[in-house]
Amino acid sequence: MNNIEHDSFLDAVGLYCPEPVMLLHVEMRKIKANQVLKVEATDPSTTRDINKFCQFLGHDLILQTEEGGHFFYWIKKKKK
Repeated sequence: MNNIEHDSFLDAVGLYCPEPVMLLHVEMRKIKANQVLKVEATDPSTTRDINKFCQFLGHDLILQTEEGGHFFYWIKKKKK
């Protein structure tokens, strides 16, 4: 497992679309610019939805991995 440092963590395990992205939006508002949020999810649709979320809002999806049916994302919040 990749251990990228992160400032905050979002546990979206067991949640299904659209809940993970809705919670992601809330968590991104809580952290400061250039901080990293790690997300763990089990919904395969997050592989598409989180990527689109980052593209649309300008956040940097640093890394996206999958291990044993769990999807992990490290997202760096954009500068203001």
